[in-house]
Amino acid sequence: MTKTIGVIAGNGCFPLLVAREARVQGYRVVVCAILREADESIEKQADACRWVKVGELKKLVDFFQKENVTEALMAGKVEKVRLFQENVSPDFEMIKVLMKTRDFKDDSLLAGIADFLAGKGIQLLDSTIFLKDHLPGPGVQGRHKPSKAVMEDIRFGFQMAKSIAGLDIGQTVVVKKKAVMAVEAIEGTDHAIRRGGELGGGKVTVVKVAKPNQDMRFDVPTVGLHTMKELIAAQAEAFAYEAGKTIIMDREDFIDRANQKGIVLMGVDSAS
Repeated sequence: MTKTIGVIAGNGCFPLLVAREARVQGYRVVVCAILREADESIEKQADACRWVKVGELKKLVDFFQKENVTEALMAGKVEKVRLFQENVSPDFEMIKVLMKTRDFKDDSLLAGIADFLAGKGIQLLDSTIFLKDHLPGPGVQGRHKPSKAVMEDIRFGFQMAKSIAGLDIGQTVVVKKKAVMAVEAIEGTDHAIRRGGELGGGKVTVVKVAKPNQDMRFDVPTVGLHTMKELIAAQAEAFAYEAGKTIIMDREDFIDRANQKGIVLMGVDSAS
């Protein structure tokens, strides 16, 4: 009997890759795609697909139950800033989740949704289960090795990034000469890199980490070619990421472009 996996699809390439890999591994893929977030091409990777608005939990559950989904994963973010800029109308089920949530931090909201889904017989899985090859380990990934000064900025930036991640502010910092140029907040990684590059005047180091005790079911650090474009525009010297907990999309192209532009790519082990 063919296994079925549900995918709650947000923005970026992450949902597309997850759906593709799941099908390669023999799964029937049922996608609940978030309007104004997920790429329309996700439908081509799905055996069944339904589009819902942010906050339409009942429609999501009804669809998954109709398609016999008992295990699902979240892939791709829903930009949190939309909750404050656009007319989002949560349904009654979402309102109940919000009422039980102690605050509107990402982890609190997502954990509340996960608990709600579990109560409906749908378990959320580790969102990286099909993408283990996209979680590079520690060490230099490209041709360029960090200088002593860059290595000091990487260590400094890693510590700073872990601090803000622990407060659920963001997961990325931009540093230069052991000074913080920019901190990621609600605007996201790419915008933080852009701002840090402008303020630092180039030759900055960007560090992205997982949250302390990262729940791998959601909000796993993810970067891709859009991020590389911003690194190049910011004239970054280095990009460091937490090893084994950061998804790098289009990994070969990502590394090739870093090599071409002289950008150091380095995985950092939180235990080191």
